Amino acid sequence: MIRFYDPIDKADQRHAEQLLRAGGIEYFLGDAIEPGFEGSQILIAEEDVVEAERLLRRTRH
Repeated sequence: MIRFYDPIDKADQRHAEQLLRAGGIEYFLGDAIEPGFEGSQILIAEEDVVEAERLLRRTRH
């Protein structure tokens, strides 16, 4: 597993998780990004990076 995404807040994390689930990409949550932050890093398998980036990019435009 590699670090894929550092959400800016809890809502951003939930949104990214929804997209990954909908795309069938397995993910795990890592340690909090910084002390006091309630979100977590999102970790995925290296072979899923291209598809995960495509999913996230599609909703950012």
